[in-house]
Amino acid sequence: MKDRLTIFTKWMLDAMFVGGILVTLTLPFSIRFYGTINPRFEQYYGQMVLLFAVSGLLAVLIIRELRKIFASVLADDCFVRENVESLNRMGTYSFLIVLVSVGRACLYLTPAVLVIVLVFIVAGLFSKVLAQVFDRAVNYKLENDLTI
Repeated sequence: MKDRLTIFTKWMLDAMFVGGILVTLTLPFSIRFYGTINPRFEQYYGQMVLLFAVSGLLAVLIIRELRKIFASVLADDCFVRENVESLNRMGTYSFLIVLVSVGRACLYLTPAVLVIVLVFIVAGLFSKVLAQVFDRAVNYKLENDLTI
């Protein structure tokens, strides 16, 4: 069961990474199309493309960091300094998504924007706290490795 879960998780992270890149690259076309349905997106086309592109790029960067962490878990070496740095970057990217989403809320406020802001605040805080936990674990591991 563990192997299937691992394979599924790796596949999902890879699919989200590639999918995120594709979605971000096709934003000018998809927002232009959606502008025919929602006039607000047509009215603020340039701003929407920019805001969603920045958010998309940051989301892809978060997934890239998750893939790095997952690779270290697969290598059975997860308590390393690189994971602390990845978690810190993920927290920073999450907070930047919050800022971009607040900017979007100024153009077009929906309940979904408020949910996104809340989710990424929690994700950013969680990542920053987890980075501190991993930092402690790395320090303990290094001390332990030197002792033996």
